[in-house]
Amino acid sequence: MAAPGFWEVARRPRWIGALLLCLAIAAAFAALGQWQLERSVAGNVVPDESSESVVPLDGFAEPGAAVTEPQIGQRVSLDGSYVAADFTVLGHRMDRGREGWWLVGHLVTTANGRDADLAVALGWAPTEAAARAAIPAAPAGEVAIEGRFLPTEAPTDSDFEAGERSALAVSELVNEWSGPALPVFDGYVIAAAAPAGLEAIDAPPPSREFTVNLLNVFYAIEWAIFAGAALYLWWRLVKDVVEAEGEEDPDAASETADDAHGSSGARK
Repeated sequence: MAAPGFWEVARRPRWIGALLLCLAIAAAFAALGQWQLERSVAGNVVPDESSESVVPLDGFAEPGAAVTEPQIGQRVSLDGSYVAADFTVLGHRMDRGREGWWLVGHLVTTANGRDADLAVALGWAPTEAAARAAIPAAPAGEVAIEGRFLPTEAPTDSDFEAGERSALAVSELVNEWSGPALPVFDGYVIAAAAPAGLEAIDAPPPSREFTVNLLNVFYAIEWAIFAGAALYLWWRLVKDVVEAEGEEDPDAASETADDAHGSSGARK
């Protein structure tokens, strides 16, 4: 009786069951690898596709609440009126690769049915004098604004020792604003349209860039190797059975001996 071949052994119920088990294990390992790949980029992609749809600021953001990730860079619309005495000029602001000055206004708007304070960056000028000269051209009375909503900057970004003020820090501005104390938005709006004498500030949508966690990618590769190892283990076990049964088959051993004797006679 000839020794069984590999596929003859592999088709036995025992080894079909073992193959199904190894396939299930490999599938589990592959799923874990896919999960690790998803985690390698999860949380790093900045969602920005909906940021270009203009939404009302009232109801979208709350005064006194921190600006959340989905709110950053959102285009918003609002109504309000500027406080004439509360315009501020900020220096060393970059715009399209140029350094210049921002004119920032104090806008009283409505949020949740009551008045609230909001900082609005109205426009950019190449010099401080040009920025200050645009103050009289700032809109008066009730105005409608569209712009991009951004989180407040840190006061420490300004170089106070050098007498320079460059950060749009809401916590700093609110201490200088006149009028009654009102709830304050923790972010500011860059106006889409600038008053006469100023240029509209470049405010691009949020970046789509993302980073990859290489450690998670390495783990995903490991799970793929484990999946391959599970299938290799099944193949190796079946192979061992084929070799063991071939050694135990007396007919196969006799044929091997006859082949060896024939080869020896041919050499003589």
